[in-house]
Amino acid sequence: MMPDLSPDPSLSWLDAHGSHYEIGLALGQWGADACQRHLVQSAAWAQVMAFRDHPGIGALHDLLHRHFPWIERELTGLAEGLGLPSQDVFLWNCRGDLWAMVPDGCTTVLQPQSLSHNEDGDPGFAGACGLARVRPIDAPAFVSFVYPGSLPGHTFAVNQAGVAITVNNIRAQEAQATGLPRMMLTRALLASQSPAQAITILRKHPRMGAFHLGIGQAGTPASFSVEFTQEAVSVQPVRQGRRVHANHAIHDTQQGLAQIITASSQHRQRRGDTLAQDTTDALEILRDTSDAQEPILRLSAQDTDHENTMATVHINLSGDTPQWLVYEPGQQQPLFRFDGLHRQA
Repeated sequence: MMPDLSPDPSLSWLDAHGSHYEIGLALGQWGADACQRHLVQSAAWAQVMAFRDHPGIGALHDLLHRHFPWIERELTGLAEGLGLPSQDVFLWNCRGDLWAMVPDGCTTVLQPQSLSHNEDGDPGFAGACGLARVRPIDAPAFVSFVYPGSLPGHTFAVNQAGVAITVNNIRAQEAQATGLPRMMLTRALLASQSPAQAITILRKHPRMGAFHLGIGQAGTPASFSVEFTQEAVSVQPVRQGRRVHANHAIHDTQQGLAQIITASSQHRQRRGDTLAQDTTDALEILRDTSDAQEPILRLSAQDTDHENTMATVHINLSGDTPQWLVYEPGQQQPLFRFDGLHRQA
């Protein structure tokens, strides 16, 4: 189905519904211009497309077809809508599994009944990202931040069961093509009815790349800090206080992970940990620019990881439904307000 679009100052609004193929098609049609203008011309695209002849790519296709054929159909529709070869779109959605330095970032503040998150990504997509309300005919609906050319689920999202998920890049190295690509796993999590079910999905399936997830659900007392890698799924409940997570694995059980820790991630983690010890509001942590070289709020054209903050979200999970706000980077007034999946005026 054709997407229902309504533009906003920096984030567009997309309403996609129907079969999984139709949803992918709508996402592709929405993102086609930005992908032709920027993505396929970018150094990141060229780096990932260098894996076209990698002998393990066929195994990744087979794993997806076996475990999540409905996601395979979304990717088919996405490629059709983008007007790009399906193999190339599949590879792009495997990018962080294949290449550790893909320009995907993010910072998350986790509290017992809230998740707050800076969505950091490729500055070339500034003004071309959006929020998508996705309503599959056979799965729970959700609202997710979306990038042109990518499946939903690797950014931040809330589904109709009141489950909220935020996602941070972890730059794992030496991943073997024996598990499901990480963005396809996190797409599958958007159908979860609870944090426990999401964690079970991660533990049940073979994994390739690595992510950090903040997971919570409306009306429940704790949120969860989850690091998954090819080797393990580590879960730490957040029942009190405040925790910050940047773009490298920090759980004790993941200390043996071969990973790249960039200066930006290291500085954001250190500064966030310091701010989390005082009474600073979670959103103020995410707006912090006191480290001039490697700030938490990332707006510089000279960012050392080639990433900028695209949006900030605060998801309050203390009530029966998530109450959440989406902000333009650094702004005090929200651009979007949501009660569950209902977008408020």
